Amino acid sequence: MAKGNLKEVVKKGKKYFFTSESVTEGHPDKMADQISDAVLDAIYAKDKMARVACETALTTGVCFVMGEITHKHDIVIDYPRIVRDTVREIGYTSPEFGFDADSCAVLTSIDKQSSDIAMGVDKALEIRKKAKASEDEKFGAGDQGMMFGFACNETEEYMPMPITFAHQLCEKLAQLRKNKKIAYLRPDGKSQVTIEYDGHTPVRVDAVVISTQHDPKVSLKQIEEDVREQIIKKVIPAHMLDKKTKYYINPTGRFVIGGPHGDSGLTGRKIIVDTYGGMARHGGGAFSGKDPTKVDRTGAYGARHAAKNIVAAGLADRCEVQVAYAIGVAHPVSVMVDTFGTAKVDEREIERILMNSEIFDLRPGALIKSLDLRRPIFHKTARYGHFGRSDRDFTWEQLDKVKIIKKAIKL
Repeated sequence: MAKGNLKEVVKKGKKYFFTSESVTEGHPDKMADQISDAVLDAIYAKDKMARVACETALTTGVCFVMGEITHKHDIVIDYPRIVRDTVREIGYTSPEFGFDADSCAVLTSIDKQSSDIAMGVDKALEIRKKAKASEDEKFGAGDQGMMFGFACNETEEYMPMPITFAHQLCEKLAQLRKNKKIAYLRPDGKSQVTIEYDGHTPVRVDAVVISTQHDPKVSLKQIEEDVREQIIKKVIPAHMLDKKTKYYINPTGRFVIGGPHGDSGLTGRKIIVDTYGGMARHGGGAFSGKDPTKVDRTGAYGARHAAKNIVAAGLADRCEVQVAYAIGVAHPVSVMVDTFGTAKVDEREIERILMNSEIFDLRPGALIKSLDLRRPIFHKTARYGHFGRSDRDFTWEQLDKVKIIKKAIKL
């Protein structure tokens, strides 16, 4: 449904359905994301000023790591070991699964970051024009583009309910596979959740879809029973399920061939899974494999941090923040807020807060500093979403601006 139509539906208080999906860590595209971020972490552990733009492609028996990477000359990165350790952690540990950490071929093609790009990142346009800035704030954006951050108060994570449940279902699948509570499960899988809304209020779960890779010997009946009882009913609150809720568990009837053997994988193909499940707009840039000078990642983290704190401060029930950059320029070229008609104060007041650099400084260098992004923390962001997480390393999820926002509004 188009954004304008959705606003009209919500305004009239009519009911509508919204669906989001997630994928497990053994999904080939998510495997590629995790490998790219594992490479980033390995480099950042040795050189926190490195420039990394790493892409991964996977297919049957082969992993190809490529990109533009610049780091200190005296460090050595063992790319095959990083790939194999990541694949092993995911769970592809036997040729029987169609992909094996120890026997897959690992190919690499790594070049340095373009000097033309580095010039604008190293010294922002503002610095080249003699403007004042601190060492941490001198960097220009690593590319042009627009990024979106979103938050809503329908879950305790300040995330849309469909993507929240979808992530939790995939996490539960992985947990029961790894602790062997459901021993026949294999790494690849997907979930999908449809929520019925009344205006902006989630009312019930209308449909749940789970497809999970499995051992060829197990019956579909057993899979359906285990997934429904041990996963769906353990994740989704009972009051959100009713007699009309529809369940689709391995609807094709068989899912033995999975992972890179069943489909190729590529970094950056699950950007909606990584963000808000389609509930908010997306600028199109992927996150994984990119160091924090890349605003595709850092700008999106900063926008989420702003949107979440605005909602938590009670200024709106829903908030979407867009921030846009020009390559080599530190200051955003535009900042926009949309509360979808849920603002409790004049939206111009919210925009004023977003433009106040003492509250939210959206320059890339300032975000790197305030969110403490020069650390090897990115591998774990590449599964189950970059937002709505309780891990302390996800600094963009902190509600550290709520008091400041409330005080600014009162003033």
